[in-house]
Amino acid sequence: MDALDLKPLGTLPDANGAVLVELLHNPACKLLYVRWFGNLTGREVVYVARESLKLQENMHFALLLNDKTNATGDWSETLEWLEYEWLPQIMAGGLRAIAYVFSPDMHNQLASLEFFERVRQYLPIQLFHDTPSAWQWIRRQPPPLRATVSEEPAL
Repeated sequence: MDALDLKPLGTLPDANGAVLVELLHNPACKLLYVRWFGNLTGREVVYVARESLKLQENMHFALLLNDKTNATGDWSETLEWLEYEWLPQIMAGGLRAIAYVFSPDMHNQLASLEFFERVRQYLPIQLFHDTPSAWQWIRRQPPPLRATVSEEPAL
């Protein structure tokens, strides 16, 4: 993953204080990389999704690499919220493609497959079993649009 040239943005904890996600980004590619950990619940997925909306307001990332390699759990109760609340907002902020790395956990995979089916009607999304393949695909997406003056972060 060194080829991604990722810069850390921080982590978000779960209810017990353990790392739930690690957030990294590549400003040149306008990529947000979200690496998940632990047994996920719907509440935790919504929490991270809301935090990603806050990041999107300032960063306007175009590409999302969502890596659930180290996660388990069934979060399917959040699928409608993700499709009808989160997705329109994140797309309005500039998201235009998602590379999605499967968890090895079957319950998580079932929720991920349903998420994939819901999202693919709105924007390009691809499922992967490993992060290098996901990176290869996401970097072939069209280059991000140049930021306008209003989109550039204030110093």
